[in-house]
Parts: sequence; C-alpha cells; structure tokens
Amino acid sequence: MEHKKIVLATHNKGKIREFKELLKPLGIEAVGIKELMSIEEPEETGSTFEENARQKAQYYMKACQLPCLADDSGLLVDALDGAPGVYSARYAGENASDEENNKKLVRELADVPFEKRMAHYACSLLLTFPDGRELVTFGTCNGYIQESPEGTNGFGYDPYFYLPDYKKTMAQLLPEEKNKISHRGHAIATLLKKLATYNW
Repeated sequence: MEHKKIVLATHNKGKIREFKELLKPLGIEAVGIKELMSIEEPEETGSTFEENARQKAQYYMKACQLPCLADDSGLLVDALDGAPGVYSARYAGENASDEENNKKLVRELADVPFEKRMAHYACSLLLTFPDGRELVTFGTCNGYIQESPEGTNGFGYDPYFYLPDYKKTMAQLLPEEKNKISHRGHAIATLLKKLATYNW
C-alpha cells in the first residue's frame, strides 16, 4: 500500500500512540492534529459515540483538509444503566482526570457484588474524507469492573477493567495484546479491512 496520511482527531496521547501502532504496518502515517496546527477542541454534543466521532472528524477535517479519523469511546456498566457511556472522559466533571473518574466509578459500584459488575468498552471509529465520503466502524470488549487498580499500561478505566479470559486487567496487557482484543482494536481491524479495498 502506498504511503498515506490520516490525521487523528484527538489530543489524547494514549489514543494517538495506539493508532500510530495500529496503522503503521499498513503504511499509513497517523499524525495527531496538534502536529499540524494549534486548534481548540470541538464541543461534543452527540448522544451516541458515533455522533461524537462524526462531530470531531468533520471539525478537524475541515480545518486541515486531510482525511481525518476520530473515535469516540467509553465504558458502559450494566449495573449503572450504561453509565458513564458518552460521558466516560468527563464522568467526574469537565476536565476530570482518569483518577477522578475511576474514583467515582468505584464509589458508584460500592454496593454491587463483583459478579454483577459486568461492563463493556465500546468504540465508534469514523474516518471522513475532504470529498465528503466516510467510513464508520464499531467495536466492543466485555469485562468486569474490579475494586482496585492493577497494571500500568493503558489509560482511562483500563486498570479497573478485568478480562476473565486473560485473568488480567486491560492495563496489565502488553500493547500488542490490547490492540488485538480491545474495543478500539476491533473497530480499527474492521476499518483496516475496509481501507484495504477502498479507493482514496
């Protein structure tokens, strides 16, 4: 595949690192929007992950006039009726840290036994092109929320997201392991399949 460039519609260093690793084998150069220009982040007003991803992708694509890939992802906990959902990054308030969000999550689940702490990560990926075309994919990863953090890899809720099949949290997996089984990994694998036969 010839060399191609995709702009990542995120300022999140963890996401940028993951996307660079996943796209590099296909000869696709992924660059964070900050590497190209200084621009404020758009407001996320969508009620679904896909709506938020589309808002971000189109906003940055119009600014840089290059194909732009945005993801919106989050954690959905069954016992909390799907919360934090689209508010995962700001669960404990605007500009909340990962630690603050995790503390709130653990607090909300204090009275819920482990076997009822089922949760899943969900990710919508949206790649938009300057000519108006777009590709949309979706991925999920199932697990449980444990009471205390384990692992130093990953970011967000990863240290609390327990994977029964691996007997580890998401944050205990090596990056290459996580990329194979994560919600973002599944969504991007589907996207890459589509891109392989896509004319752009």
